[in-house]
Amino acid sequence: MVRVIDYQAKQPISKVNNNKPTPIPHSPDNIVLASIRITIPKNAKKNHVELIATAGLRGINETSQILFKIFRDGKEIFRAQNGIESDPTSEVNYIVTFQAIDKNVRKGTHRYKVTAENITCDTEAAIVGPISFSGLAIKC
Repeated sequence: MVRVIDYQAKQPISKVNNNKPTPIPHSPDNIVLASIRITIPKNAKKNHVELIATAGLRGINETSQILFKIFRDGKEIFRAQNGIESDPTSEVNYIVTFQAIDKNVRKGTHRYKVTAENITCDTEAAIVGPISFSGLAIKC
């Protein structure tokens, strides 16, 4: 039987705002999009944490490759990459959503954070919203 043991969600930006873009730094620098804390009790050895992140982005200059990473307690556990174009005759705003599953997490309270960084030189992309990050911990 599956049982929910914790659920946390953050939405630091709830809607698109093209008037206040936040630049995405180039690697090795990054920007923290959101963070949550998930608690795993001592009696939940067989568990997993489903993490879902969504970020609204805008291409500013050329085509950027944005690298997203999820960390648990400072250790990288997941990465995904997405291209963001800036051609005004095409798409310039994007919603990127991805999911990661962290299995058999040890007991205790864990901090998860999702970051973004631009890995393409001489390009620019920005966060325009929305941003959300959620974690659902279940005992299997």
